[in-house]
This record gives sequence, C-alpha cells and structure tokens, in this order.
Amino acid sequence: MWVFAIHIFPASAATAGSRSLILCLVRCLGVMPAKKLNQYRGRLSPKQIADGMNAAQRNARRLVDDAKLLLDAGRFPSAASLAILSIEESGKTSILRQLSVAKDDKEIADCWRAYRSHTKKNAMWILTELFSKGARKLDDFLPMFSDGAEHPQLLDQVKQISFYTDCLGNAHWSEPTDVIEEPFARTIVQIADIFARDKAISAQEIELWIQHIGPVWMANPDWMRKAVENWYSEMQQVGLKPAGPNEMEDFIRLGIIRAESNDT
Repeated sequence: MWVFAIHIFPASAATAGSRSLILCLVRCLGVMPAKKLNQYRGRLSPKQIADGMNAAQRNARRLVDDAKLLLDAGRFPSAASLAILSIEESGKTSILRQLSVAKDDKEIADCWRAYRSHTKKNAMWILTELFSKGARKLDDFLPMFSDGAEHPQLLDQVKQISFYTDCLGNAHWSEPTDVIEEPFARTIVQIADIFARDKAISAQEIELWIQHIGPVWMANPDWMRKAVENWYSEMQQVGLKPAGPNEMEDFIRLGIIRAESNDT
C-alpha cells in the first residue's frame, strides 16, 4: 500500500514525513490502490441512512459557509462553485430517503446512481424561483423533478464554467472571472444556505419513514400523500417534530401559508 502512496508524488517530495502522512491517510480512509473509489451500492439500515443524511447536511453547511467567505472576499466564481456543490450535498438527503424504502435491487441501484449523479442532486435549486412564481403546495414543486427538466443540467454547466476555462461556442474562450458575476454568485449562495439544514436526523425518524412510506412507495399518489401526513403526525407524537398543526398536511393540502401569515 505504501508503494501506491509514494508513487503519487515525485521522489524528491517523498520525505519520511510525507510518507508517514500519506500512509496515515490511506489507513484512515480505507482507500486501496485503484483507479476508482470503492463505492458501496447495497442496502443500508435506518441508522446508516440517518448517518449518511447527517454527513451530507454537515458537509453542505461547511461548503456554503466557505462560499460565504469567498463571496465576502469578492471571489465570485469560486463562491458560486462551492454553493452549487453545497446544493448537491443537500440533495443527497432526499435520495437517501428513497433508498430507505427501495423495494428491490433495481431500485437500490437506481438510488445509488442518483446519489452519485450531479444533476439528480441539484434539482431543487429552482425551488425559490417556483415559489416566486406562486408555487405553494407540494404538487406545485413537482416540476423540479420531471424527467424533461433542463434546470439540473443548466446548473451543472454553470458549475463547470465557474471552475474551469474552456473553449465554447464559436471558439470562444470562457474564463470564470468573465462569466460569473456578483449577483448570480450571491443568489446561488443564498439558495444553498436555505437548503443547508442544521437539524440532525435520527434513526427513529427513518424507521418511521419506512413504516409509513414503505408500503405505498411509488404506488397511488394519494396514498403516498396521506402516508407522509401520517408519518409527520407520528413524528409529532414521539417528539421528533413540534406539537401543533401538522405542517406537512398543511403543505400538501393548503400550501405554504402559515409562514407567510407569520411574516405579515
């Protein structure tokens, strides 16, 4: 294993100290000599699902906080790039929820494929735009995930031109500092900040999700909506959500109205 680590660097850089550090990283990360990471693709327990969601949320928060620092420093392309990466990390949580109720090997494979797809993870970035156009109920936001939607590819392309130079169009050289301006960078950082939640998810929450959503997953849409309402209600009963009105039921049936009324 140490041979693999040392070959990454020129011999002149492979001092005893650097060798020790590289070996330590290899041991800690469990990385074996290979062209690709050894990515897991099987089923996960509720605790493993929750751990993965919490890890994604923590990393999304780290990335958007770094993006804010870059934004304040006037490094707009880098700020936008990190904000988009943060949105992708936040997007992993919903995919892991889907994985928790996957019924067979095909659904499990599809979930892992989505988990590692940039455009499957960034689909929610237009949520604020849909809201500004009048979207309020759950069904109003479903276009974010339609198969023919172009916005995920658009954001992924913006991420690419925020990071890299490229020769585009009619032999035009694209450079991040010429393309990404402050207004866009500031907007995308704000969107990433909205999605980067700080509340931890427990294994019990995922167990309840599986209990309520699993039996009706990908079945009748009305059954799924009712199952989500019931899931939220039981979350309230066990203290995982605040007591009071069932906010998920309000969101599904009435739309986002309570938050608006509280702001006025």
